[in-house]
Amino acid sequence: MSQAKSDPAPFYRQHVFCCTNVRPPGHPRGCCSEKGSEALRNYMKTRARELGIKDTRINAAGCLDRCELGPTMVIYPEGVWYTYRTETDLDEILNTHLIQGGRVERLMLLPEQRPEKVKAAS
Repeated sequence: MSQAKSDPAPFYRQHVFCCTNVRPPGHPRGCCSEKGSEALRNYMKTRARELGIKDTRINAAGCLDRCELGPTMVIYPEGVWYTYRTETDLDEILNTHLIQGGRVERLMLLPEQRPEKVKAAS
């Protein structure tokens, strides 16, 4: 997606959306929340502040529809998706992606990585 000349400058340099969606217990797709996404998102937000990362917003998001691969996040404007499980994973994303502008390839989710379709109960 390109920016038109008449568009205003972005308010944030980067915007991180961390899925914190909650589904009922036992849901066949699971949810990021049951995998600790809310606590991990809070950690990421606190660490970003401690590291002095400016012009970046870290938000909770509803379902990003990749539940089985989660917890998941997407970072814009790049549109890079990550899965993560630990604070160490988040430290690596903060340092490599948000500060240095690189990518954490071991945690990246590619477009072809799609959750397996869950068969509806008959």
